[in-house]
Amino acid sequence: MKRWSGEVTKTSIALDLEKGVFTWGNPKKIAQSLKRSAEESTRRKADPFQSAMSMLNFYINRAGKNLKPERRKILNQTKEELRKLFKRT
Repeated sequence: MKRWSGEVTKTSIALDLEKGVFTWGNPKKIAQSLKRSAEESTRRKADPFQSAMSMLNFYINRAGKNLKPERRKILNQTKEELRKLFKRT
């Protein structure tokens, strides 16, 4: 497989993500979905906050320079929303 990262995002055994979650335009909605997925997962290795944040960071890092600035801004705002939802500072 040429692009293993895309396959990981689609078929991760750690979290069952909603389809297209990283393409949504609302950081709060993305964060809520990631939180729900992380809390419902029975296969994750870390606590829900770490699992959700790891999946988000994985997506951002794999997109790299191909991630448009406006998309990167939304996803970075999602990190803040996740911290709020999980009551982390």
